[in-house]
Amino acid sequence: MATSLDNVREPIVATPEARQAFEETALKTLEKFGAVRSEKNSWELMVEVCRCKLHATVQAIRDELGLDMLLDIVGIDYLGFKDYAGPRFAVEYVFKSVYEPAKRMMVKVLVEEADAKIPTISDLYCIANWQEREVYDQYGIVFEGHPDLRRILNHVEFVGHPLRKDYPAHRRQWLSTNDYLYPALEKRLEAKGYRILERPVEINPSDEEYLQGSIQK
Repeated sequence: MATSLDNVREPIVATPEARQAFEETALKTLEKFGAVRSEKNSWELMVEVCRCKLHATVQAIRDELGLDMLLDIVGIDYLGFKDYAGPRFAVEYVFKSVYEPAKRMMVKVLVEEADAKIPTISDLYCIANWQEREVYDQYGIVFEGHPDLRRILNHVEFVGHPLRKDYPAHRRQWLSTNDYLYPALEKRLEAKGYRILERPVEINPSDEEYLQGSIQK
C-alpha cells in the first residue's frame, strides 16, 4: 500500500547565522533564571544554572525555545581533576530540536558532595526517567521527585557507585537473589486499567528466598 509523504515535515538545515541567532535568543530567554554561559565549552552553547532554578530553566528550554528532545543526562566526578576548585559533582543535560538542528544546547548544574541532590525533570521529558536513574546508579546523585529512583544498570544488592573516582576499579560484588520486579510491573499494568487475574507460582518467590537469597550451602 502506498504511503503519502505530503505531511512529512522537511528538516531545516542549520547555518552559522541560524546558530548564532538561536544562541542569542537562548541566553536572553534564560537570563531570568540566572543562567550564565560556560566559557569552558567554546564549541557549543552551554549554560550553568543553580539547582534551585533547574526545573524552571528546563521548562523554558522546552516550551519557549522549542528544544523538544532530551538527548542525554551525564554525571561528572571532578575528584582528582588538576587545578579544579569547586563542587565535586556536576550533571549535564543535552537538548536539541528534532526539526531545527540549529537549536541545540547543554545545561550544567554543579552538585556538592555533602548534598548530592537535584530536582527531577522526568515530568518534562519522559526519557529523563531512565537517564536520571543511570546517573543515580553510577554516581549516587539523588533526583528529588523522581517517581521510581532505583538502580538501572547495577543489581539490587550493589553497594556504592562505580563511576565515582574513588570507587575501587577491580572490586567485585555478587548478587545473591533476584531483583524482584513483578510488583512494579503489575502496578503499572493496573494503572493502565488492566487487572491481574493470576500470578504463576514459579515467579512468586518465598519470603526467605526474596529477603535472604537462595544460595545453597
